[in-house]
Amino acid sequence: MKVLIAGGAGFIGSTVASACLDEGIEPVILDSLCTGRAEFTRGRTFYRGDISDGALLDRIFAEHPEIGAVLHAAALIVVPESVSQPLRYYRENVGKSLDLLEHVIRNGVTRYVFSSSAAIYRPGADLSVDETSPLAPASPYARTKAMMETVLADTAEATGLRALSLRYFNPVGADPLLRTGLQLPRPTHALGRLIDAWAEGGEFLITGTEWPTRDGSGVRDYVHVWDLARAHVQALRRFDEILPAGGSRSVEAVNLGTGDGTTVRELVAAFTEAVGPVRTRDAPARPGDGAGAFTRSTRSRLLLDWKPEYSVADGIRDAVRWCRIRDELLGLRRPARHLQPHGSDGR
Repeated sequence: MKVLIAGGAGFIGSTVASACLDEGIEPVILDSLCTGRAEFTRGRTFYRGDISDGALLDRIFAEHPEIGAVLHAAALIVVPESVSQPLRYYRENVGKSLDLLEHVIRNGVTRYVFSSSAAIYRPGADLSVDETSPLAPASPYARTKAMMETVLADTAEATGLRALSLRYFNPVGADPLLRTGLQLPRPTHALGRLIDAWAEGGEFLITGTEWPTRDGSGVRDYVHVWDLARAHVQALRRFDEILPAGGSRSVEAVNLGTGDGTTVRELVAAFTEAVGPVRTRDAPARPGDGAGAFTRSTRSRLLLDWKPEYSVADGIRDAVRWCRIRDELLGLRRPARHLQPHGSDGR
């Protein structure tokens, strides 16, 4: 079996591609390298181009008739940026995704796995959610994900498409074999900013300190990216069981999280224990931020036969291990003190 991974040179897409290769599923990667990295495609079938390029999609399917599913992981993902550049986000995440979907259907592929987000939910009073929780996306980024889930549902109703939306919580870590990891030199998510602050002797800003959580900082469900990748493999393996052709359902959504909420202050404490101390300072919430959420769902275990195997501490350690080699691998320049080990074992 082959799977087309749109966005397969990015952080999550490339890690999913590694997991597929390990399990005997051959990934065919399509990526514009807008944010992805060519280094993550080495030794893999790779087409550089836009997901809206119909001629290129036709060529890919013609050259790889064994493609039995499409995994759509191509998107812009920075929440504050989506607030300041909404048109760009709607164009890239919705407009071009419509083109991709049309090209996929035209080429006769009916299995579609969509990278969605837990940011589309309106959390309950305890900030937990499941797949039946009400949707209230709070940023243009989140709204693009909710819009695409609606598009997929409507399209599946009118065609033979079957769509499985995997709603990610907060990916951390790296491929444990360090084949791929977060490629951005200045990541905007909490763990990436923590690593930068620790490595460069700067401050980590705890953005938002008056949320309705146990310590006032936002709560997140941090799931290791390798666990996410394994879930995608399970989704591909079990796709026809979850959404059989001609069955009564043509769309399904599955949360991918650990089920544990970790506040930002607790993440800092876990980082300090696993890696080393970092200076912090409280700061206002960023545009588009919310209190956060964590999953209470068991659907991933029931449908995918999947559960997380890695802890938050594992994610922290793997992220630091990756960052120690990332700069050389990707040709990034960093300060001389960057990522020096804390203690003899790197903790």
